[in-house]
Amino acid sequence: MSLANISSPKVFQEEGPEICNQYLCPLLPLWALIPVTAVCLVLLVFGLGGNILTIVVTSCSRELRNTTSLYLASLAVSDLLLLLLGLPLDLYRLWQSRPWVLGTVVCRVWHWSGEACAYCSILHLTALTAERYVAICYPLRAKVLVTEQRVKALLVVLWAVALFSAAPFLFLVGVQQAGEDDFTRECVPTIYARETGMLDTMLWVTTSYFVLPCLCLYVLHGLIARQLLRVSRAHLGGTSYRNHRQTVRMLVVLIVAFVVCWLPFHIGRIIYINPKDSRMMYFTQYFNIFALQLFYLSASINPVLYNLVSKKYRAAICKLLGIKRSLERASTITRDTAGYLEISR
Repeated sequence: MSLANISSPKVFQEEGPEICNQYLCPLLPLWALIPVTAVCLVLLVFGLGGNILTIVVTSCSRELRNTTSLYLASLAVSDLLLLLLGLPLDLYRLWQSRPWVLGTVVCRVWHWSGEACAYCSILHLTALTAERYVAICYPLRAKVLVTEQRVKALLVVLWAVALFSAAPFLFLVGVQQAGEDDFTRECVPTIYARETGMLDTMLWVTTSYFVLPCLCLYVLHGLIARQLLRVSRAHLGGTSYRNHRQTVRMLVVLIVAFVVCWLPFHIGRIIYINPKDSRMMYFTQYFNIFALQLFYLSASINPVLYNLVSKKYRAAICKLLGIKRSLERASTITRDTAGYLEISR
């Protein structure tokens, strides 16, 4: 997120002096920074808990042992890493923009891991949609092609592609010092990356990682919807049809949430790599406050969406947490009590 994030506290000098010393040097005015921090901390807590729960449920539940759960568990790992490696450092930079004291390695890994997790998420959604397309439109081939071992191998490939694609960011950012004073050290794109145009190229690559998969998802869901409509009209909808429809519904919800949460992020990057005056710079600061929160919302909201859309997921969580057994015991006690009262009469 940070390459297209808040750029400099100097933009806000028109609003009045801000605290900036070795202990505190915020990128934003405190009136904006405090509520943003509160929202991000809430997203961090719920995101960590929800994604860990998703990994545990998909790994332990027999009802969820299928290829779709493998994708969801891997996606949860990606979201978990994004929250753990990205959000704390983004908050640190918002409150202490300079000097950057965490070193060059942390600076580079921070940007690289954020990009890699972003690529990984969209690749997972695209691959899962492609699998659903094969399973619905070519069910006989799917039985041969879509197996747990092949899906696990594909997930390894997706992670490798995402990590490799984001690798240039390890060399495009670093700790730069504007003057002789160590206080001016910041974790920013290097001068070489800016002057050679490599930074702009990689930002356009990131945008392509968003636009091209979205077009692919649009086409695949159109084909899937047409096939499900044919099956429905032919009165062939059974258990398999209902399961496919529920999975596709969940996918659509996940993809819509992903697009809504990530679109402002990419709009901010497009503004960032195009020339702009001071007014546009001022606007992008507040726009990226909004984009930052949506960016991490995308990594926190998926477990909530699983609960809302998937009955199997809800049932698996209830079983894992012992809620179902508690309800059964409560109903048994209620029945026994009612029977006892009736006998007493």
